Amino acid sequence: QRRSLAPSQLAKRKAGDEDEEEEEEDWQPPTESEGHRRQKAAGETQSGECYRSPFRKPLAQLTNRPHCLDSSQHEAFIRSILSKPFKVPIPNYKGPLGLRSLGVRRAGLRGPLHDPFEEGALVLYEPPVLSAHDQLKIDKDKAPVHVVVDPVLSRVLRPHQREGVKFLWDCVTSRRIPGSHGCIMADEMGLGKTLQCITLMWTLLRQSPDCKPEIEKAVVVSPSSLVRNWYNEVEKWLGGRIQPLAIDGGSKDEIDRKLVGFMNQRGLRVPSPILIISYETFRLHAEVLQKGSVGLVICDEGHRLKNSENQTYQALNSLNTPRRVLISGTPIQNDLLEYFSLVHFVNSGILGTAQEFKRHFEMPILKGRDADASEAERHKGEERLKELISIVNRCLIRRTSDILSKYLPVKIEQVVCCRLTPLQTELYKNFLKQAKPVEELKEGKISVSSLSSITSLKKLCNHPALIYDKCVEEEEGFMGAVGLFPSGYSTKSLEPQLSGKMLVLDYILAVTKSTSNDKVVLVSNYTQTLDLFEKLCRNRRYLYVRLDGTMSIKKRAKIVERFNSPSSPEFIFMLSSKAGGCGLNLIGANRLVMFDPDWNPANDEQAMARVWRDGQKKMCYIYRLLSTGTIEEKIFQRQTHKKALSSCVVDEEQDVERHFSLGELKELFTLNETTNSDTHDKIKCRRCVNGQQVRPPPDGSDCTSDLSQWQHCADKRRLQDPVLKAAWDAAVTFTFYHHSHEEQRGIP
Repeated sequence: QRRSLAPSQLAKRKAGDEDEEEEEEDWQPPTESEGHRRQKAAGETQSGECYRSPFRKPLAQLTNRPHCLDSSQHEAFIRSILSKPFKVPIPNYKGPLGLRSLGVRRAGLRGPLHDPFEEGALVLYEPPVLSAHDQLKIDKDKAPVHVVVDPVLSRVLRPHQREGVKFLWDCVTSRRIPGSHGCIMADEMGLGKTLQCITLMWTLLRQSPDCKPEIEKAVVVSPSSLVRNWYNEVEKWLGGRIQPLAIDGGSKDEIDRKLVGFMNQRGLRVPSPILIISYETFRLHAEVLQKGSVGLVICDEGHRLKNSENQTYQALNSLNTPRRVLISGTPIQNDLLEYFSLVHFVNSGILGTAQEFKRHFEMPILKGRDADASEAERHKGEERLKELISIVNRCLIRRTSDILSKYLPVKIEQVVCCRLTPLQTELYKNFLKQAKPVEELKEGKISVSSLSSITSLKKLCNHPALIYDKCVEEEEGFMGAVGLFPSGYSTKSLEPQLSGKMLVLDYILAVTKSTSNDKVVLVSNYTQTLDLFEKLCRNRRYLYVRLDGTMSIKKRAKIVERFNSPSSPEFIFMLSSKAGGCGLNLIGANRLVMFDPDWNPANDEQAMARVWRDGQKKMCYIYRLLSTGTIEEKIFQRQTHKKALSSCVVDEEQDVERHFSLGELKELFTLNETTNSDTHDKIKCRRCVNGQQVRPPPDGSDCTSDLSQWQHCADKRRLQDPVLKAAWDAAVTFTFYHHSHEEQRGIP
């Protein structure tokens, strides 16, 4: 090593050498200790250097004992395996990992339950935009938040349904009419009123602008046949997120116990927040439900509440709830006073009292709608009508089934006029001569005997077999009528050729069965007529199912589900319009025959809407059979008058024809044998010349102005339905029809 020769360095080295010499003089050989011996054995020198090979392993002591792990080391190892961090069991989850401690209040601003800025989000409430200065002043714990519909539901809502949910929420939260919390959902059949109301309930039960649930409990009241359907719909759309309580039967004590348990539920997370109950059960157990409060009540098929004097209306009206939603596709069925009852139920006082409503609205409007009204009465009626519409439209939403044409296949609705058979004609004329019902009419009012006469004539139009027993017993109007029947006649077997409508029906079923795989729904107001359908099906060997008032609620749901299955062999579904006309979904069939008309157009409309609804894949045909020139055409004309009134008030149609005078009730008991269609003659159709439709109409006016509902008058040459063409020569005299997709598809 090279050393420095600088004087300072030489002096240092010299001093160091002297110290070493002193140490050498004092040094004594050290004694060999145990540590030095171990160091030598290990191959180390005194300087600490090790000459042991790095590949040499230390020797282990030989022993016969098994090697055991330390228990503390083993426990620590197992704990390290079991203490893996928690992972969210949702595939591709990217949300927060739940680092918030249990019971610790979350810091920061309150937030909405769902993201309002997500694509497709349905926002029902948006907090007002605040300036920077206001944001500093506002209390963070009281700031309102967005109300956003659960994406599970908003993703399946159609545009008109999203609009409906927003309208419902605004009404029940008193944002449309301050101080009023009710509304009427008056969409026509098939537009998804049930789904919209389920969305409303779920939103109110989970959120509000105050960052807490708006309501704790909700009650759905429906016809008994729809209780199970409501339960299934809630399960379908919410997928187990909620457990509704459905009561559709049981003993009185059992039902009371369930209702007491429902009413005693409290808190933010109620186990069963939705009660689904029938009108009948609600009326019988109203006392239990009136002891507490309910956040929301929904009345399905709410036109049942058209009479404010009945017990069901009184029981529901006494329920302690401010928020009321009434569902009805036909809010006006007979008169405006029934309409008042519905509006008064949801928003009490908005139209005044019943007497005030009748004086201010009903009488002027009806006088103005009468065909014999003066110009001043018409003008006053139109003014009162506009005033009524402006008030009611704040709490009523109405969309027609035309919207469905975007989502559903074509529907052709046909009114088929069928001529009477010679036997029916003779029986009809004899009855009018003997019973003399016209003389029973006094000042346009119908007596009890006149009502009986109406029923007898309606049954005669369906089939002479329905009045054969009266002929045998020679009741009033049928004396000596047995001799008109064929010799050897018996009601045990059905003879279709004795009834014009039954003959047409026989043709429709035979042609449908032989040329397609379509299924048919047969609807009648009388169970006796359903008995005749059964005889016809047995004669022709058609497989069928039947639903009437004698069938239990649980069995109804099963046969409907079976019939709708594509693999089911049943060809015909027989339906009593009184028992199952409301709410049933019969999309397994695409042809429906309405065999007889009802005085109430809503009943017919409900029954005919069973096949053309969500889920239908085939083109639909609706046949409304009427006996030509008889009381059935008069009933149909009366329906037209009522529907015209409904169109004015509910649908806001301005050019609905004033078709019939109220005094024409006296013409109920007449028979017109010379016409092809008494209805067509009464309406005085301007688009037809000598019973033939021409294009354009003779006066150049719009060809649909006379028949607001029916687009075409048709003879056999103009018919588009091959099934009806085959039946034309049998007994059909005239038909007019409506095509659901005419505007969209440019059909001439």
